[in-house]
Amino acid sequence: MGNGASSSNSGIRGEATHPIGHHTSHTLENGASSGSMGAHGDGQGGVGVGGEGEGVGEAEAEGEGEEDPNVKGRSSRNPGGDLETPITNPAVDMDGFNLTTLHPQLRELGECGGATERRASSACSSSAGSLARESDDGSEEGASTVATSMRSSGNLSNFSIIDSTLREGEQFATAYFTTEQKIQIARALDDFGVEYIEVTSPAASERSRADCEALCKLGLRAKILCHIRCHMDDARIAVQTGVDGINMCIGTSSQLMKHSHGKDMAYIAAKAKEVIEYVKANNIEIRFSGEDSFRSDFGEILKLYSLVDGLGANRVGIADTVGGATSFEVFDKIHALRQVVGCDIETHFHNDTGCAVSNAYVALEVGATHIDTTVLGIGERNGITSLGGLMACLAPSDRKYILNKYKIEKLEYLEQLVADIVGVEIPFNNPSASLKRLFDGTGRSFN
Repeated sequence: MGNGASSSNSGIRGEATHPIGHHTSHTLENGASSGSMGAHGDGQGGVGVGGEGEGVGEAEAEGEGEEDPNVKGRSSRNPGGDLETPITNPAVDMDGFNLTTLHPQLRELGECGGATERRASSACSSSAGSLARESDDGSEEGASTVATSMRSSGNLSNFSIIDSTLREGEQFATAYFTTEQKIQIARALDDFGVEYIEVTSPAASERSRADCEALCKLGLRAKILCHIRCHMDDARIAVQTGVDGINMCIGTSSQLMKHSHGKDMAYIAAKAKEVIEYVKANNIEIRFSGEDSFRSDFGEILKLYSLVDGLGANRVGIADTVGGATSFEVFDKIHALRQVVGCDIETHFHNDTGCAVSNAYVALEVGATHIDTTVLGIGERNGITSLGGLMACLAPSDRKYILNKYKIEKLEYLEQLVADIVGVEIPFNNPSASLKRLFDGTGRSFN
């Protein structure tokens, strides 16, 4: 559901009288549905964006969120701290913006087969073997391929997983997690080794709040994050639960600004500033994300993210909420964002076109630092990047690193646990099946 704040399925389940019903967490006031119209919604109710969880209440005081000119820590890229200040970095000029502008090497590839129409992975793999040179002593020098430059500057061996089975996964059609099941899943995720576990907004229902507190008290190694709207009421509730971090979001596409919360970018910037300052004052980690950011005006996204970076956000999130992004688009936009912000970059890819895992891989190669996953990829509609699928995709790149970082042998139990709870069969072509070779001693696929 894009990074959406959902209510606990076992709690209110979309009661019309509750401010944040299941699958309608950001839509009740302005009519945009989080239904299943998929990646080609027209922005009317049912745009298919799933709730990245806004629904800002009309009861807010009009004077809330005014910019404070004395805020410390503004980014040098946006010293004025507002959306009117231009960002001078050329990466933010989205007019005529394409991959060949960023990487002239791809013009050469394009002459051989239309690189601007290819996926990033195809463009890289087609020429990877021929463009790197070795010096007399056998070391690589002058790496001239995009594939080589991505490997050296990306994060394939330096990233974190934010598993959202207990938030995004709750929006799966048959997911109704009890408190006991949430604890069981959280312990299994922690045993596997994920760095973060994301849970449903504690503002969604009393049950969600109590479950969030219970998970925070387990003493897991993984950090517990909760998802909230860009709203002070949600932030106050979240801080009181004892979470390690808060994932805040609000719709930034024209469709959501019109049909979800009815606010403009100036309002979003003011609210983001207010929430970030409050959360940071409580020494809690915070991420800001624009829901449906892949379909948003990306020049405005870069301005907004530069602002929140300067305010001290730990991460910015970029979400393919409707699941239609191509790998080439992922490469373009993550690269541009990496030039503008110094904080970490989190990504959230829906799987409507079957590209969630490959898009996550490309995002890491070009500079993202955190990937949202769920066990078996469960989530709204077609789900998101699957934990096992991502592991299978990353393992050939650095087998030793993956084996040292995560307990791959625990994945089979974790997947079967979730499959049993939500009542689905694990498919025969589940990508994580190939990972068994990583710990059964053969390693044939990766030697």
